[in-house]
Amino acid sequence: MLDNFLIDKHVLAALEEDIGFGDITTDNLVKDGDVLIAKLNTRSDGILCGTKVFERVFKLLSEKMKVTFYKKDGDKIQAGDTIALIEGPADAVLKGERTALNYIQRMSGIATETNKYQDKIGDYKAKISDTRKTTPNFRIFEKYSVFIGGACIHRFNLADCSMIKDNHIKLAGSITNAVQMIRKNISHTHKIEVECDTFEQVKEAVECGADIIMLDNMSVEKMKKAVDFINNRAIVEASGNVNLDTVNEIASTGVDIISSSAIVAKAPTLDLALDID
Repeated sequence: MLDNFLIDKHVLAALEEDIGFGDITTDNLVKDGDVLIAKLNTRSDGILCGTKVFERVFKLLSEKMKVTFYKKDGDKIQAGDTIALIEGPADAVLKGERTALNYIQRMSGIATETNKYQDKIGDYKAKISDTRKTTPNFRIFEKYSVFIGGACIHRFNLADCSMIKDNHIKLAGSITNAVQMIRKNISHTHKIEVECDTFEQVKEAVECGADIIMLDNMSVEKMKKAVDFINNRAIVEASGNVNLDTVNEIASTGVDIISSSAIVAKAPTLDLALDID
């Protein structure tokens, strides 16, 4: 999902933002030939994510940088673990430190939060999923982090899947009209999802052939009723009021997917640090 072209384009912009016209601290302290060795350590438990991006920050600053990882994306890490060894020109280490940490702390935080939700689901078949409530221009990294955390990735953008919401239904006149209008013009490779607030909408969505039916802000009892009625005729997604206290009960209704913006929007960063030897 993350190749160097996409990473480098983003990282270069981040470095330009942070370094600006120069690092007036480092540029006045570092002498030619100065080398630093540092360790990437974790101060808290979690799921590691963003190692490739972390490394590219330093490599783009100097080809002489060497980053050796002892852990990989998806590994569980514990407070006190050393994740990587960083060696190279002192100016590259110091100029890249904050940007590299910003990426890996944020991505590891999302992966960790996602994993908590998936673990809470337990033995139920449901998979946790993200939404499009992401940080502008950071979506690819956030969705990659969700994947590393064990989730099922929702649509990446508006071209991935047709999602018919209440405002679309009002515009088209009905769920059936909306599905028929869209189905006529999209590729056979695209799915159509309908957001349903009521059981009557669920019935209409099934009858007109929706591929995915989202049960939006329904009670557990209503979700169970909807799942039984749909009876595997469509993928069933639950959304709304999803948190660590409710996700297991929602999963117990038999839904296939549970989507939540919280795994990205409310994920705290993981406490990682770059310690100079």
